[in-house]
Amino acid sequence: MDDVLVVGEALVDVVVRPDGGRAEHPGGSPANVALGLARLDRPTRLLTRIGRDARGEAVRSHLEGSGVRLAPGSVVPGPTSTAVATLDAAGAAVYDFTLDWDLPADVDLGDAVALHTGSIAAFLPPGGDAVVRLLERAAGRVTVSYDPNARPRLMGDAGAARRRVERIVALCDVVKVSDEDLAWLAPGADPGDVARAWLALGPALVAVTRGGEGSFAVTAAGRVDVPAPSVTVIDTVGAGDSFTAGLLDHLAGAGLLGAERRGALRQAGPDVVRAMLAHAARIAAITCSRAGANPPTRAELPE
Repeated sequence: MDDVLVVGEALVDVVVRPDGGRAEHPGGSPANVALGLARLDRPTRLLTRIGRDARGEAVRSHLEGSGVRLAPGSVVPGPTSTAVATLDAAGAAVYDFTLDWDLPADVDLGDAVALHTGSIAAFLPPGGDAVVRLLERAAGRVTVSYDPNARPRLMGDAGAARRRVERIVALCDVVKVSDEDLAWLAPGADPGDVARAWLALGPALVAVTRGGEGSFAVTAAGRVDVPAPSVTVIDTVGAGDSFTAGLLDHLAGAGLLGAERRGALRQAGPDVVRAMLAHAARIAAITCSRAGANPPTRAELPE
């Protein structure tokens, strides 16, 4: 069995519906990825930062109830971070954050074969710089994956953000990014061109999600496109994170995670990439069909 270490924020999503109604769900992009992996029966540890308060207890219970193991140092004094997600009529979310992020010293990779991070965790000081140092230490030792999951309100200038993102991309084996992220990071650029430019920085695979238009990935073997499954969307909260969990789950099942498999990952052919994207898309579609970041279990996946 594969062991994935996910590093990044866990928080409470306060969802505000178009009618003014509110609901709270545990969330945070990396935490959602960890949850998605654990529900797919992948042994998963999450190194995060939650408070010793009622919201922190709700997040911890939510994660551990699905099999996510919290790494030492993840529970700290103080309040748990929040993200207010305001939904439009189509179910798309705009976020506003109140959070605190840092890492404990001397993070232990343990027996992980893969390390995933992204979003706020790779940007917000002081923890963001610690995450980059961890990736530098992990590169070549485990499969490193990354989702920029851009948050413009927190990331500041788009040009500076893109330079930081590309510094991280160069440390990675697998990158997942949305077309919305690319529209902010590289305005006016074709997503395929950006994906190929990022591939040239060092990853084995760059996957781009495009909502209802499907997804594509670029590798040394070329580009593979996959359509999006048909689904009735309740909201899109956590859908991209579920997609990322699906990518990593498929790569684990194909025996393509781990330092010794990096060469095989680089040589993955179009059929492998197509199956990976389709698997991830099915998982994301299920998440879109219900409220909040609520990814499916293995048993809920279609045959």
